[in-house]
Amino acid sequence: MLSLLINFLLGVSWGFALIGASILFINFLQVGIVYAIFGALIGALPFLFLVVILEYIILKQNILSELKKQTKLLEELKEKE
Repeated sequence: MLSLLINFLLGVSWGFALIGASILFINFLQVGIVYAIFGALIGALPFLFLVVILEYIILKQNILSELKKQTKLLEELKEKE
């Protein structure tokens, strides 16, 4: 259940990053293309940071799940000996 929520938040973060970058790009395009590109990067940066954090959480969940599987297998091997 937690992974569904994290994946949903990951999609929302990508969407907001795209929207933020697009809005600031369009707004700064009147000033100049360099400012527009820089503004788009600044607009997407907070949500891209959130994407990195959510990806890190997903990675840690996968590692924990694999460690639980390995622990279970090692306990079964120990019982057989």
